[in-house]
Amino acid sequence: MFEFDPTRPKWQQIAEVIRQRIASGEYPVRGLISEVKLEQEFGVSRVTVRKATAALRAEGLIVTTPGMGSFVAER
Repeated sequence: MFEFDPTRPKWQQIAEVIRQRIASGEYPVRGLISEVKLEQEFGVSRVTVRKATAALRAEGLIVTTPGMGSFVAER
């Protein structure tokens, strides 16, 4: 189970983990970022996961296609 730092918002910490996974190649370009799997992995609500993905979308790391999901953006 992921240990959250109680001094920082959970969504920021989840975004950091996803950012690291993208950088390491664990999440490949055009790979699906599953909100459901992230909810289960971190034990958080969909709202928390969506805040994290919104931050990554703003950074240009992921793209979201309505009805399809979020994917790792081309570098």
